[in-house]
Amino acid sequence: MPDIALKCLIRLPYNSHHVARRVSKTWRDLIDSGGLHRLRKQNGKSRRVVCLVQALTTLDTAVADSTAQVRPGGFQPNRQAAYGVSVFDPVSNHWELLDPIPGYPHGLPLFCQLAGTEAKLVVLGGWDPVSWDPVRDVWVYDFKRKSWRRCADMPCVRSFFAVGALNGHVFVAGGHDERKNALRTVSLYDMGRDEWAVAAEMEEGRDECEGVVMKGSDELWVVGGYVTDEQGMFRGSAEVLHLGTGEWRSVDGAWLKGRCSRGCVGVGKDGKLFTWADVDPSVRVGTCAVGFGDGTILTGSARPGGAQRFLWVGAKEGENGKVEVMDVPIEFSGFVQSGCCVEL
Repeated sequence: MPDIALKCLIRLPYNSHHVARRVSKTWRDLIDSGGLHRLRKQNGKSRRVVCLVQALTTLDTAVADSTAQVRPGGFQPNRQAAYGVSVFDPVSNHWELLDPIPGYPHGLPLFCQLAGTEAKLVVLGGWDPVSWDPVRDVWVYDFKRKSWRRCADMPCVRSFFAVGALNGHVFVAGGHDERKNALRTVSLYDMGRDEWAVAAEMEEGRDECEGVVMKGSDELWVVGGYVTDEQGMFRGSAEVLHLGTGEWRSVDGAWLKGRCSRGCVGVGKDGKLFTWADVDPSVRVGTCAVGFGDGTILTGSARPGGAQRFLWVGAKEGENGKVEVMDVPIEFSGFVQSGCCVEL
């Protein structure tokens, strides 16, 4: 490929890669092999997008919800929300909704988890939106093809588990089984092989825990959660898996005892964990935080059932920095259940 053509291709926006694949076999092979993604990263041309599991909101329902929220008693419309994957590009300030997952016409599995690695989005587990039965499904969205692919199922059913992704691998840990027993088990998904492997177990079961991959390290932190006999009594500890050795260690006092860690764990400049739920009172309920390199997007509400708020915090400011309100299109103003960042 001529050098000038390669330079142009590297600079092409990620949402045009599906079109670039049609130009020639050479371009298609470079894009499909992941070679273009590696070159974009090496040349500082990759872009991070935020992916959210979000309640689907039409203009009509958004107006209805907005009206309902100001009525006496906090009345809310009595309907069950369907969820989809929203993608936000912080550079272009563009929002889009991904196509539905095949076989799920009623929306995403409830409480599914997201992970991003190797320029792909991985959707794991959750509950069937119709039957509410837990599922082991794994789906991968390929941005360069704009399509979903069904992948190997998780080895076991688990709900409200921790997830983390690094170098083409996705980890799932803890959560609970179909009988609400907190799990100690950990599984590792190899995206290149489309295979699952069993990793070393944690010291104790952790239901409703949160996974964090520490930047610049080979450590997966499983934060908070609770054991089977103490449902809702969130631990103030964490367990840390060193990905190189495969060994676990416990960290007491790593988290706020009694506080849920789901979706709101942040890492301060000192390396200590904090909760994004305390950054601003307007997002203290149902907080979901997604970091994307240049900052962090926070979502949540001031009270149960309240209107969703979208905030942005710059990377330099951290948890104590200035918070800015985001102007979000009304069709992307629905409740955010979980999210992740994908580098494209």
